[in-house]
Amino acid sequence: MNAPVSEIFCSVQGEGPYVGIRQAFVRFIGCNLQCQYCDTQREYVDFCRFEKNPGSDEFELIPNPLDVNTVAESIESFSSVHSVSLTGGEPLIHADFIKNLQTSAPLYLESNMTLPEMAKKVKDKVSFVSGDVKIINEFEYDDFETHIEKTIDSFKILKTTESRDCFCKIVVLKNTKIEYVLDIVDRISDYISGAILQPVTQGYNRPSVQYLLQIQKQLLDKGINTKVIPQTHKMLGCL
Repeated sequence: MNAPVSEIFCSVQGEGPYVGIRQAFVRFIGCNLQCQYCDTQREYVDFCRFEKNPGSDEFELIPNPLDVNTVAESIESFSSVHSVSLTGGEPLIHADFIKNLQTSAPLYLESNMTLPEMAKKVKDKVSFVSGDVKIINEFEYDDFETHIEKTIDSFKILKTTESRDCFCKIVVLKNTKIEYVLDIVDRISDYISGAILQPVTQGYNRPSVQYLLQIQKQLLDKGINTKVIPQTHKMLGCL
């Protein structure tokens, strides 16, 4: 079982309620969406960069695609990790690979939550789900309502249980419509442990603090645990 991977490294989680924990990261190549603020590798590359010594910025090149044993061995070379972040791109494109990946640390899935059929394949494999909610109508594959329905289905499949924590993460721009945020979070509220408002921190699309507080208050008033957390790894220079 093989998959294209752009990077394997060890660092700290920079987003969401688990910010600051030590993780091994596997960054898959490829995504089914095209978000204007995306900052990760989309195109296929011939080699995966493996940073054996965490934080060294010295990389070994491994030919793509990688097999599950190579990825597992690379992950296991890191010590004292809380979990293994499966990120991208969109990891669920490679759901069959994830099903066959054996690691000693639990798996932490970072997903755009728009591939429910793939979510079914990994639902018993992952212990943490950081589910993005994409609420801007810019996607080439689906109309907006179909996109939202797939998002809801994915959260239902990967919902919080006794053995899994699932939370939603919403990237907020200055023109993000509050009613869209309130609607989608309300529709998935039974499946998540909480919501994270993640403001775009650079450029003209950066939302005001007042706007973020306004959205947060309305979600808190609905009884939904809601936090505002920016991308802290950018502050540390990890990206």
